[in-house]
Amino acid sequence: MPVNQITQSWGLIAGARVGARRCFEVLDTEPDLKDGTRSFPPEGAKGEIEWRRVGFRYREEMPVLTEVSLVVKPGMKVALVGATGAGKSTMMGLLPRFFDPSAGTVLIDGVDVRDYQLNSLRQQIAMVLQPPLVFPMSVRDNIAYGRPAASDAEIEHAAQLARIDKLIKSLPQGYDTVLGDTATLSEGEKQRLTIARAILRNAPILILDEPTSALDVETEAMVMEGIGRLTEGHTTFIIAHRLSTVRSADQILVLRNGAIAESGSFAELMRKNGVFAELYNSQFFEVPASANQAETSPQPS
Repeated sequence: MPVNQITQSWGLIAGARVGARRCFEVLDTEPDLKDGTRSFPPEGAKGEIEWRRVGFRYREEMPVLTEVSLVVKPGMKVALVGATGAGKSTMMGLLPRFFDPSAGTVLIDGVDVRDYQLNSLRQQIAMVLQPPLVFPMSVRDNIAYGRPAASDAEIEHAAQLARIDKLIKSLPQGYDTVLGDTATLSEGEKQRLTIARAILRNAPILILDEPTSALDVETEAMVMEGIGRLTEGHTTFIIAHRLSTVRSADQILVLRNGAIAESGSFAELMRKNGVFAELYNSQFFEVPASANQAETSPQPS
């Protein structure tokens, strides 16, 4: 038995050495992003954003974005639609500098984002990501994660706008309930919690990546009502596969193969009867094959 214990311990030690070596390799890695020197004024960004002939590729032989040019005025609500892999999330990831463009420039308020301090830049942006990110801490701390100094009244107001206040109050300790300990949330409930977090952050620029993908139709309508109030006066980007969520956007961008194939309001794009209209009609008016078969099959006499 002692020999077996020594053998097992040696295996654990060898694995720990490899893990520790990898941790130090990561810690010693120099970041690709160089921090800028400029910071935003105390009142925050105005919210004017421009992509100027932007290109991006993860690998040299695989371009993801090609010659993307776009100007978004402060307070506009812009929706991005398109097939999976069209470049929607990549285009949004350039704003907080998760990575830098391979070509061209991204500007906020007329300044290249690479010139801003990363901390100052990211304070201007609130994000609702997919899948929703919830931490094993109290509901209150989860909502206030991006703004720890927020008051209880502000936290509860954000939860009300995200239509999750009643659910939170029904938990064992209400807003002090620790998630994963005495309570768990469904995917839709987690998503509403992250929307409340973004509402509380109240940043000038808002990025919603599939904000209602895990919600049923009734809850989606309530959450979109709250998001509608949130987006007033904020430059907002909504990445959506559910095209029902983009009707109220000031401008809809249809991305295809890393480029903007079409742009315009919902009514304009439907009148064009182009790529967007094709996507919309296929999502809402496609007749199931079984229905077609039922219609064409002979009826009993």
